[in-house]
Amino acid sequence: MNKMPLLIILITVSQFLNSQSIDGAWEKYKTNYEGSNERHIAIFSNGFNSSTVYNSVNGKFISTDGGSWYFKDNLLTQKIEFDSKNPERVGLTTNSEIKLNENKMTIIRTGETWTKIDDGSPGKLNGAWLMSGRIRDGVKSIRNIDRPRKTMKILSGTRFQWIAYNTTTKQFMGTGGGTYKTIDGKYIEQIEFFSRDNSRVGAKLGFEYKLDDGEWNHMGFSSKGDSLHEIWIQRK
Repeated sequence: MNKMPLLIILITVSQFLNSQSIDGAWEKYKTNYEGSNERHIAIFSNGFNSSTVYNSVNGKFISTDGGSWYFKDNLLTQKIEFDSKNPERVGLTTNSEIKLNENKMTIIRTGETWTKIDDGSPGKLNGAWLMSGRIRDGVKSIRNIDRPRKTMKILSGTRFQWIAYNTTTKQFMGTGGGTYKTIDGKYIEQIEFFSRDNSRVGAKLGFEYKLDDGEWNHMGFSSKGDSLHEIWIQRK
């Protein structure tokens, strides 16, 4: 019996299902009312998301929002955990009807269309992670990840973003992001936006990483040259 047609069908179905998934990173470009070119990046990863706007030329940060999400029957439901521009939205649940067609995602209400730029691969840290502790001088200290004050890092297969915020006070503290790679135990970031210091845009930072019993150990040196060993736990 010739099994080749079945194999082709399985590959085709797999590609179709993957193309219809919202998981991964998306982008769109827009010219604002001032004439500046904006790049919009959205990351959807394991039930959590971020959406960020920054100047596509100089990387100047404009705004970010995100939280958790659920997608079913073309309806995207999102619960807002942070919003740098409109903090009063924190805690709200929003619903958007969307249409997925190959690598395009269209928001029905507004007509805006996003293009998928990765499907959650190839990076090995895909997911949403919470800062859960540090190791200093060989001593491990753990923080409560259920508290309102959070530092979250969300990654697709090629994109990363960290966000510091408080779900109770609705305060936004800062964010930064860009692209990343994981190669032979090395985690390498290329910064495309940084809300606290735009001069950091373009910087390339290298760290060591290790996944150990559900913990992401992030090791290297800070921008000030200080040794660091952070521990991150993936959100569920």
